[in-house]
Amino acid sequence: MTTTAVPTALATGHVGLNVTDLDRSLAFYRRVLGFEVQAEGTDADRRWAFLARDGKLLVTLWQQAGAAFGAGQAGLHHLSFQVDSIEEVQDVQAALDALGAEFLYDGVVPHGEGVSSGGIFFTDPDGIRLEVYAPSGAGTSPAPSGAAPTCGFF
Repeated sequence: MTTTAVPTALATGHVGLNVTDLDRSLAFYRRVLGFEVQAEGTDADRRWAFLARDGKLLVTLWQQAGAAFGAGQAGLHHLSFQVDSIEEVQDVQAALDALGAEFLYDGVVPHGEGVSSGGIFFTDPDGIRLEVYAPSGAGTSPAPSGAAPTCGFF
């Protein structure tokens, strides 16, 4: 019998996203989520950026997509960011409002009926589905999907 070793500690390192316009995406992610550019490739045919917070790499952007995100295709469903409080979620919502971003639900919503965690659901300039949520404080609003996970059906 063969056994396979598995890592003892495992965490998501960073998420790489294909984008159609690196400059537009950089402006969006920096403004809305406060990312800092950790490194950037500026060759015309190989543009990319590494985005960090507090020195930790979280997202990489690759300008190699020819079309917007397709939610009906296999691959990324959505990218979620956790913040400490509903007030911080609302701050992100205000920044998105100022940019005219597209929201999938109206305001802060819970992750499910009677669940305290929740947040906002929106898209980036390429239509990539994003979420910013807090672990508590959203339980007073009705859940858009009833008992089903809100973050799974948008």
